[in-house]
Formats: sequence, structure tokens, C-alpha cells
Amino acid sequence: MDDKDIIRLYFDRAEKAIGKTAEKYGALCHTIAKNILGNDEDAKECVNDTYFAVWNRIPPEKPNSFCAFIGKITRNIALTRLDYNMAACRNGNCDIVLDELAEILPDENVDIDAEGEALMRALNLFLSREKERSRVIFVRRYFHCESMAEIAKKVHMQESAVRSSLFRTRKKLAIYLRKQGLGGNYVEKESQIARNDE
Repeated sequence: MDDKDIIRLYFDRAEKAIGKTAEKYGALCHTIAKNILGNDEDAKECVNDTYFAVWNRIPPEKPNSFCAFIGKITRNIALTRLDYNMAACRNGNCDIVLDELAEILPDENVDIDAEGEALMRALNLFLSREKERSRVIFVRRYFHCESMAEIAKKVHMQESAVRSSLFRTRKKLAIYLRKQGLGGNYVEKESQIARNDE
């Protein structure tokens, strides 16, 4: 079923909207949640919470890209769950991924809630201008929390090439965000990032 048809089902408040969403995007949502949480049971709960959240947000929202919309909701729910489970059950790979991004995102004195929409718009615009392979690698790493090995296998590249691609993209993104007034202290930390990626 086409995404527009699924969204129409939500607007009609038809319960089969959730079934059609699960049929088309259930596997993607589960992959995102599991990559963040590292746990099948938690991932299943996050996916169910995702469907509930989508039901509550459509309407009034009418997303242009339903796939991106549901993926973002899943990711946010999974990250919230990870934070909740932090003491008992923490995925080291996700920690590393978040640490990598922390180097280029706004520092602690920036109000993330106030700047969140501007940051997301800037990130989307930046990625839309990147080459497809660089964009795919970036999204797999920082939105799906996939390991370097998983990405390398899926894009048919060596892990070292994936690391280099991510480093270059982060560097370009940091410069772009700084020009937009949204970046963190990347310049001071650049040498540290380079060492981490070697």
C-alpha cells in the first residue's frame, strides 16, 4: 500500500492503518530500535509504542515522508528507553555513536529544545547535498546506530573506508553547522576525533 493511502487511513481513524504500517515498516522500526537497545524484547515494545505514537500524531500531522517520520519516532522512543535502561542494560555501540556526534553538535550551553527544529532542518539540508553513499553511511551509523562492520557489509566497503567516510562527513557537517550558528566546539576537538577514527 502506498504511504499516502496509509496516511489517509490514519486520517479516517481506520484501525487497519496500524496493521498496514506494521506490514510495511515493522521490520525497519524493529531494526532501528534493536540497534539502539541491543535487546529484542525492548525493541518490540518500542515498535508497539511507535505505532501508538503515530496514531496519536496523525492527524493533525501529515508527514511528507512517512518512512522518515516513523523512523524518527522509533529512534526517539528507543533512545528514551535506552536512557531509562541506562543503569542495567546499555548498548556500548550506541554510546560510541552518540559520543561521535556529541563532538559536533551544539554544546551544553545551547538550548536544544529551542534549537531542535533548526538543527534538524540544517541536518536534513546538509545530508540532501551529500553524495548518496556518504548519506547512506551517515544515516546507518547515526540514525540506525549500526556498527562499522554492519555498514561495511551492507555498502560493500572496507571498515576503514566507512570510518574515513564518516570522519569526512562529520567534519563537513561540523563546519556547516558552525556557519549556521548551530555547531559545538568541533575545532578544539578535531584532533581528538581524528585520533578516535584512526
